[in-house]
Amino acid sequence: MSALDASALDEFLAADPNGPVVMLNLIRFAPGGQAKYMQYIERFSSSGVNERYGVTIVYAGVGHPSLAADGGDWDMVALVSYPSRQNFVDMVNDPDYLEFEHLRSEAVATAVLQPTTAAL
Repeated sequence: MSALDASALDEFLAADPNGPVVMLNLIRFAPGGQAKYMQYIERFSSSGVNERYGVTIVYAGVGHPSLAADGGDWDMVALVSYPSRQNFVDMVNDPDYLEFEHLRSEAVATAVLQPTTAAL
């Protein structure tokens, strides 16, 4: 799993630092990664990081075979809401978050982290 690109984060933040954002997470686990990812989720909740930055998991679900997709199948799909882009950037740089982020990195073989904003 590649780390977040600093220049992409800068552009993301500059576009609308105070605007809310919902991240679409598409995740394909490394072998044995699902259990490690569940450890990441548990630490995310128990550490208070989610509350500190106003993070809300809107939806999380297990992926099934795609009906139509070029990117293949995903093991997990999640929509995660942040009150602002600044909150997201601050969270991923928070030392408490960085203590357990390795669990996510080790668990994930391939991922898409797509920022979205409301269109309707």
